[in-house]
Amino acid sequence: MTTNEKDKESPDDAAGLYVISVAAELSGLHPQTLRQYDRLGLVSPNRTIGRNRRYSLRDIASLRMVGRLVSEGINHAGIKRIIELESAMANMAIEVAQLRIEVDVLLKENPPKSLVLRKKNDVIVYKED
Repeated sequence: MTTNEKDKESPDDAAGLYVISVAAELSGLHPQTLRQYDRLGLVSPNRTIGRNRRYSLRDIASLRMVGRLVSEGINHAGIKRIIELESAMANMAIEVAQLRIEVDVLLKENPPKSLVLRKKNDVIVYKED
């Protein structure tokens, strides 16, 4: 089986596949709770042409996280802020990784003349006198 055939068989994590009753069962939450989280913007499932909700595996993981945070006593506004910050942090981590790749390429193409590059596994220890 080729990679393309495998991709056609297994949907990605963002594909909205599950109706609200199935998503509620998989997340351990009541369907009305899922509707509330959608209204609050905590989890935004895909919609069909008829405006029915379709939850993805990623949505279900988010629902589980929201449920866990609620059980820990965090209010909905706090949960929304946590989700925003985690998303921003993930985006920054991707950007940092891309920048590291670019810097490595630039350093390889144009080695600095005045800087001594040290190996990545070198550790510098300072002794206190």
